[in-house]
Amino acid sequence: MANFFKASVKKNIIQKNLTVSIDRLDQQGCGVAVHNKKPIFIEGALPNETVEVKVYEQKSKFSKARLVNIITASEARTVVKCRHYFQCGGCNLQHMDYQHQLAYKQDKIRQLFSRQALNENLPWQSHIASQPWHYRRKARIGVQYDKRGMPIIGFRQRESSHLTEIKSCPVLVAAFANIFTELKMLLPTLSGSNAVGHIEIIAANENIVVVRQLVKCTTLDKERWLDFANKNNWLVYFDDGKRITALAADKPLFYSLTDTINIEFSVNNFIQVNHGVNKQMVEQAQAWLALNDQDTVLDLFCGLGNFSLPIAQQVSHVVGIEGIQAMVDKAQENAQHNGITNCQFHQADLNNDWQDHLWAKQKYTKVLLDPARAGAYQALTQLLRFNIEKVLYVSCDPASLARDSKLLIDHGYKIEKIALMDMFSQTKHVETMVMFSL
Repeated sequence: MANFFKASVKKNIIQKNLTVSIDRLDQQGCGVAVHNKKPIFIEGALPNETVEVKVYEQKSKFSKARLVNIITASEARTVVKCRHYFQCGGCNLQHMDYQHQLAYKQDKIRQLFSRQALNENLPWQSHIASQPWHYRRKARIGVQYDKRGMPIIGFRQRESSHLTEIKSCPVLVAAFANIFTELKMLLPTLSGSNAVGHIEIIAANENIVVVRQLVKCTTLDKERWLDFANKNNWLVYFDDGKRITALAADKPLFYSLTDTINIEFSVNNFIQVNHGVNKQMVEQAQAWLALNDQDTVLDLFCGLGNFSLPIAQQVSHVVGIEGIQAMVDKAQENAQHNGITNCQFHQADLNNDWQDHLWAKQKYTKVLLDPARAGAYQALTQLLRFNIEKVLYVSCDPASLARDSKLLIDHGYKIEKIALMDMFSQTKHVETMVMFSL
């Protein structure tokens, strides 16, 4: 087959400064101005500001510009706390006062609902939030290597696959305050070049460091990792791409969800990154569902039983459904370890037809679902056949939530309550809880 030359599409680069007024924030948290009837997107700018910007990319329908100078500052502007903020891509709202962050996120949800023609006043409830700093108990730290083979340890730069070298991170929990310094000292001493791909950290009953190991550890390397672990009271695990093994003696890993429930997990399991918000989220779900001892509850996308197990303590029966068998097994173990006998878990791909499963033939009075970012549209189209009176939707993506909400509302459901959950403060990410009822 002949190959024909095709010229690459190049960005239209314009190097000039403009003075503009910021009208609003877009869905990504960028300031938006209008110049020559075309929007300009400026990261770091806030509504009601007058700013000087440098245009660096221009297309037919929009331009992008970098913030050069703030001429008139918004009342929402605040001093950033992180020394790496203007390079690191992890946070993008630190320059905005926290209360204004919450207002922006709530308005972001409203706008997305409006795009689905859901324009009625939403019945907002008080938002769920924890402390805006040092809340993140789980994170992935990148590792790259320079031409000399020296490690660069940190998070991705904005709009780049390259890393910003990080010395400290004010959103990580205090247990890992010195993780970057410790890794910077350790990694150059390891044998082999490019030995480590990334590092995952998890804070629970134990503080865990999971090392994506790209080359086999020597005995001396293991000794150095053991010194690193003992010095900082961290458990170290190695992930070679096939299996995960503990450096020293393995221990049960869990987080306390309530006074009576501990959720055990493995280092490769999903758990919520914000422990404080997660506990409040579970409590609010129980309250909004108005549970009683006659209820039979269906928990879709149930994970390790984060919602299922505390709900089971208040109702007749709970059935949890999860797509990954290993998570189903772990959830069932969690029920047993916590002495909960009225909760069963099953594996099913909820994005495919699941009507023939035995659990789908039971009668349910209430349902909770907590899907991934893609949402639950396919699962909801099948769930509608059950005519369940109350549906509690926990969402980590407002766009898929708005789409799925329209499906429910078009089939007779009404929004009874809605609340913002600030799982990721200082960032554009939005999580929401919505109570639907027939």
